[in-house]
Amino acid sequence: MKPPFTDPDDVRERLDACDYLVDEGMAAALYFALALGRPLLLEGEPGVGKTTAAKALAAALGTPLIRLQCYEGLTASEALYEWNYQRQLLAIRLAESRHVSLTDADLFTAEFLQERPILAAVRHDGPRPPVLLIDEIDRADDEFEALLLEFLGEAAVTVPEIGTFTASRPPYVVLTSNRSRDLHDALRRRCLYHWIDFPHAARAAEILRRLVPAAHEPLIEAATGFVGRVRGLDLDKAPGLAEAIDWVAALSALGAADLTHPGAATTIGAIAKTPDDRDLIGRALADLPRR
Repeated sequence: MKPPFTDPDDVRERLDACDYLVDEGMAAALYFALALGRPLLLEGEPGVGKTTAAKALAAALGTPLIRLQCYEGLTASEALYEWNYQRQLLAIRLAESRHVSLTDADLFTAEFLQERPILAAVRHDGPRPPVLLIDEIDRADDEFEALLLEFLGEAAVTVPEIGTFTASRPPYVVLTSNRSRDLHDALRRRCLYHWIDFPHAARAAEILRRLVPAAHEPLIEAATGFVGRVRGLDLDKAPGLAEAIDWVAALSALGAADLTHPGAATTIGAIAKTPDDRDLIGRALADLPRR
């Protein structure tokens, strides 16, 4: 199958058109993952744009996004497939009313199979493969990773009662992790890998200009510099790019032209997520020189 992008520069241009700005490393990672038909594991701090990368990729390719949000206790019946027991029971009762006997082979067929995100991605029959986002895989249990290995390695899902479903055109797979726990080597070996850093000041400002167009330039520059500085404080949760975007949007909605606006302190909840962080960031904001 022909790769959807011609080179990393093509990736950058087409994602840029979807308002998602990537650096050279990220563009290369996406290009090679799709060109080689391999899943891509994106790691980084919360809020640096891992999930948004998959959304932008689907938009750039004009293909559906199928999302699996991971959490503790996630099971195969929620991620891969489940049998539609109600339909099976109705089929049994209908057969009994007609004095027809059913076997297991009659009940365990694709007709009674309920697709969950992974099997839906495997069986997708649209004009283009979908983008499958397996979001925050580190939140799932260790055992769940084992359920993914067949799919990640072979783009296939085995249903014991029926057989193996293999994608005719493997989906484009993006996994994200915040590194709240270590992932198993078996999963990592099946993926290409890229770490997303918090962007440097110039790129962060460029992203803010794109996503918060109503914000004044002095506000964007001041907020970018301030967020970069407070990330160096002893915070419980350092603000990511997502928090910076929310903060600038809140300041802009307040009518602030820069961080000296009298109401700027009321917007700290956009970047501070704990009481201690609120106090630290609030003091740092109060220490800024006034005009």
